[in-house]
Amino acid sequence: MSKIEKIEHLQNALKEDAQNVQLRKQLAVLLMDFGFNEEALQHFLYLSKNTVADEWIFYNLGIVYEKLRQWEKAKDSYLKAIALNEEFADAVYNLGLVYIELKDFDKAIECFDKILQTETQDSNTYFNLGLAYFKKGDLISAIDNFQKTIDLNDEDLYAHFYIGNILKEFGDLDAAKEKFYKVLELSPDYSWAYYNLAVIYYEEGDLTLAEENLQKTIEMNPHDDEAYKILIRLYLKENKLDEAMEYINIALDICEHTGDLYYIIAKAHKQNGDTDNRIKYLNKALTNHKTLSISTQKIKEELELAKNGL
Repeated sequence: MSKIEKIEHLQNALKEDAQNVQLRKQLAVLLMDFGFNEEALQHFLYLSKNTVADEWIFYNLGIVYEKLRQWEKAKDSYLKAIALNEEFADAVYNLGLVYIELKDFDKAIECFDKILQTETQDSNTYFNLGLAYFKKGDLISAIDNFQKTIDLNDEDLYAHFYIGNILKEFGDLDAAKEKFYKVLELSPDYSWAYYNLAVIYYEEGDLTLAEENLQKTIEMNPHDDEAYKILIRLYLKENKLDEAMEYINIALDICEHTGDLYYIIAKAHKQNGDTDNRIKYLNKALTNHKTLSISTQKIKEELELAKNGL
């Protein structure tokens, strides 16, 4: 019997015996596993209100709310599960993940620390503890926990990736590059590793390797607008106007249009001697001022220069 057939069978059985708790539990879990989260939610809510308090029900209710991205309700459900069973490790772990989504990093840290009191070799918990510290801004504690993750599981590419980002933040660019190359060894199509390598090489002035990694970034993720911006800047720096215009057209076609993108396009047209399009895109940059990383005053000054042929 397929899952769909099993769901239909349980639904029909419940029509005849609506009070059957075990049937409803089975149906709710199947619906959730199959992605019918709204339908699963209704069954878990019914169970939570019409049966004896059960940590399993509240735990699964929390999972459904997570899938629906209703973080506050997920939190409340996990807390109810834990109130019924303080040693319910899976509920504590999931609660920690929800606290990260709610940006309550201290409470997330408390949850993962509690798990590690008994599960001392759980690499996933160390990773999420590192993530909570990273998002909190405590990079030293973050890198310590990401390293513990790797000590237990050297194939955790995300732990390597976050360590690379922290090392990059600390200015240890050679060590950061090693980490990003390790990520690519584990997952050759991970576009963010290529992007971070490109940024480092660009900052170091190695435009050849920067271009190579930006090309790989775009190959793996054609919608990475930040990669297009840097690649266009790189081509403008090298006076490769044809290549710059090629990627401008691609970016305009498939990426989100931002003030920064329009500003870069305006600079390309300035370099190409196209005053009309320079003015056009400077005006577009001003119109999209909320997505500009430079001041509108600077754009206005450049616009006046352009109108005066300078």
